[in-house]
Amino acid sequence: MAHLHHQLSAGTFPNCRKLADALEVSSKTIQRDIDFMRDRLHYPIQWDQAHLGFYYTEPVGKLPGMEVSEGEVVALFVAQKALEQYRGTSFEKSLRTAFQKISAGLDGQIRFQWSDIETAISFRGLGATVADLELFETVSRAVLDQHELTFDYKKLGGSRHEARRIQPYHLGCVENQWYLFGHDLARRQLRTFALPRTRRARHTGVRFQRPADFSIAQHLSDSFGVFRSQSGSGGSGNPSRSGKPSNPGTRHRIRLRFDPFAARLVSERQWHASQKMKRFPDGSLELTLTLGSLEEIERWILSWGEHATVLAPPALLTRLRVIATTLARRYAPAVPLQ
Repeated sequence: MAHLHHQLSAGTFPNCRKLADALEVSSKTIQRDIDFMRDRLHYPIQWDQAHLGFYYTEPVGKLPGMEVSEGEVVALFVAQKALEQYRGTSFEKSLRTAFQKISAGLDGQIRFQWSDIETAISFRGLGATVADLELFETVSRAVLDQHELTFDYKKLGGSRHEARRIQPYHLGCVENQWYLFGHDLARRQLRTFALPRTRRARHTGVRFQRPADFSIAQHLSDSFGVFRSQSGSGGSGNPSRSGKPSNPGTRHRIRLRFDPFAARLVSERQWHASQKMKRFPDGSLELTLTLGSLEEIERWILSWGEHATVLAPPALLTRLRVIATTLARRYAPAVPLQ
């Protein structure tokens, strides 16, 4: 519509066919936009048979600005602050420009000081990774363009980088850490790669088609973060190319008891889609989750210290007992010298 308005104002007598070719849409789409501008926005648009095109019968100003409420603008500002995790990435400039254009489009309809909200609302994340801008740009472009990607990757606990070639499906930020989800061509599985452990990423120029039924939400449905269930072969649940496990691994039903102090904090957040909470008269709380992996929940439980107790499953209870014993030895007071 902005392009159409510009052409009409310039007196070029645009028609549906020319506009459709220029904007790569159908002629019917152009005609609907013209009808909307004429009938709903009351713009003086007429057809000129001599020039075989549309024109304005009288001078017209700029297109109307957006009409939004102050609450909507505040919500927009909150969204902008929430996107601080993109600072330093190739998305930062585009996001900043987009918000500036939206703000300019308000056209002074709402009067308030952005600085007032700046001092009232903020977001803070712990443990944010330092972005490798060149790597991020290469990976994100491969995901968007659906181009196969090669890179060197060091597995968690690995001693050296290994060459990988994947079809990148999705780039996600989980707890201030960027992860790449893609089909590993050599391993024939959908794998997860942490960007900080990735280097020398290169486009191959080979295009691929992302499976239409791929869903990152479904892929991580049994994960507390990004870790997924393990199959007997030590893979990632033997997922299919769409990311749906064809032979799902073990599902763990996890039961945790939190004392009254921690119960209040735990109850204030949604930790996982499968969670169920049961409160007790003394103020304590039992949290039940169904997950495909124990690694991430193990670290989360430890972060609560003495305020959390594992009730099930036995494997998690045993693992926490071993860690507690190790920590007790490590922090035991030194024996005084005789």
